[in-house]
Amino acid sequence: MRHTIVMTGASRGIGRVAAAHILRRSPDAHLLVVARGSSGAPLAAELREGGHTVSYVSADLGSLDSVRSAATEIRGRLERGELPPLRGFVGNAGTQYTNAMTEGPDGFESTFTINVLANHLFVRLLQDRFVAPARIVITASDTHFGDFKHNMGMVPGPAWKSPDVLARPGAFPRPDTVAGGRTAYSTSKLAAIYLVHAYARRLPAGIDAVAYNPGFVPGTGLTRNAGPASRFAMRRILPVMALTPFATGRRAAGRYLADVVLGTTQAPTGSYVDRTRSTRSSEESYDPQREGELWDTVERFTAAHAT
Repeated sequence: MRHTIVMTGASRGIGRVAAAHILRRSPDAHLLVVARGSSGAPLAAELREGGHTVSYVSADLGSLDSVRSAATEIRGRLERGELPPLRGFVGNAGTQYTNAMTEGPDGFESTFTINVLANHLFVRLLQDRFVAPARIVITASDTHFGDFKHNMGMVPGPAWKSPDVLARPGAFPRPDTVAGGRTAYSTSKLAAIYLVHAYARRLPAGIDAVAYNPGFVPGTGLTRNAGPASRFAMRRILPVMALTPFATGRRAAGRYLADVVLGTTQAPTGSYVDRTRSTRSSEESYDPQREGELWDTVERFTAAHAT
């Protein structure tokens, strides 16, 4: 049956690989990619090769106004019958800055906006357009564990605070440093898992929400906002780690993401999928009080854009 899957972060890295797998393995899918600026048209054209059905909507995920505009356009196309029924949303876009001081147009710290608020606003604005069975997949990260086993000491663990504080620039120690930016990243990924748990509790039956962890994937565009040394290491030095059990190659990680989106990887709603299997996320990620506080906060922050 024809259906629509909306996807962010499809232009590069594991998202680009996953998009190709989704289209090849699910020929009834209409893949709608959300891309920044003028990049959407060439991306959609490239993905259409082979006869696949792909369209795009432009959005700057760092701006809630832009996210709202994109989601509203998608809703309109669904309501007018220009798109087949919506059965999937893939929130794969993510970013990591070299500091925790980058402020977006809404006054929120940009890591939190892109990795948390943008996904939430898409889910809330499209929520009543999903047709069961449907699946929401949010790309998480094992950096949320905060231990050497999961990140080899490269990224500081999350430093949870009141969500009102986390959403603003300067929330972490030494916020103007790379360590501050990486702490913002790992904390935002913990927040994303809390929201997946919240979606599992709150969304109607048949609309599943799953967090996907690709593992450490060298050579992606995640550090595009990093300094020259970090970018060079990610592109040229760290990719050799994909040959070890500590990392995942880009192609494998993209294929695993497609498996989660298409349901090849079995995962009940609220699951955390570590590459190829459903498992437990960190013990810290199962705190119902934090989950509730975060839900209330992101609802408040996005309320003006969610109507």
